[in-house]
Amino acid sequence: MSDTYENKIKENGYINDKVICVTNRHLSEKSLARQVEIVCKFHPKAIILREKDLPEDEYMTLANEILDICKKNNVKCILHFYPNVAKKLECDAIHLPLFKLRENQKCLSGFKIIGTSVHSVEEAIEAQNLGATYISAGHIFATDCKKGVPPRGLEFLKEVCQAVNIPVYAIGGIKLSDEQIKLITDCGAAGGCIMSGMMKLKLEDME
Repeated sequence: MSDTYENKIKENGYINDKVICVTNRHLSEKSLARQVEIVCKFHPKAIILREKDLPEDEYMTLANEILDICKKNNVKCILHFYPNVAKKLECDAIHLPLFKLRENQKCLSGFKIIGTSVHSVEEAIEAQNLGATYISAGHIFATDCKKGVPPRGLEFLKEVCQAVNIPVYAIGGIKLSDEQIKLITDCGAAGGCIMSGMMKLKLEDME
C-alpha cells in the first residue's frame, strides 16, 4: 500500500481525522466552494474558513455558502476571526487569533469549539486558560508562508503538547504524508493543519 494519504483515500476511502484543512482561496485553481467540496470528500477533521483579507460582510456571505457545503458532507466547519458572523449563522465553532481571543471573552458563550494559534509555550498555556478547546502551534516546518523565518521545530511542538491538556495541531509546512503526520503525532499532537495541500487537492486523488 502507498505511504501517502492521497492514495489511501483512493484505494480505501480513508477518512483522515488528523488533518484540519485551512482555506486560502488564492491558492486554489477552482472556486473556493468547489475546492471545499473536493476537500470534503477527503473528510478532514474540520475545515477552518480562514479568508482573513475579506471584510466582515463578504466573509459572512462566503461563510454561509461554505457552511452549507460542509453540513451536506458531514464535515465540521470552523469560522475564523468574526465571532459575530459565526453567531448570526448559528455556527458553534470559531478560530480566533490570540489577541482576538483575549478581546472577545464575553462573546465566547455558545461556542462548543474555540481555537487559536500560538507561537510559544506561554501562549499555549494562556490560550488554554482563556477557554480555547484546541490550539494550532507553529510554524513547525519550513514553509513559503514564512519565508526566511526559521521553523520552531518538533521539540517546540513537543513542549507545547506537554504544557497543555487540550488538543494541539501542528501548523506550518505540514504535508499529506504518513511520515510527517507520524512525526507530529509522536510529539503528542492531535494532528496537523494543512493549507496548501488541501487547496490543491484534486478530485482524481479520491477516485
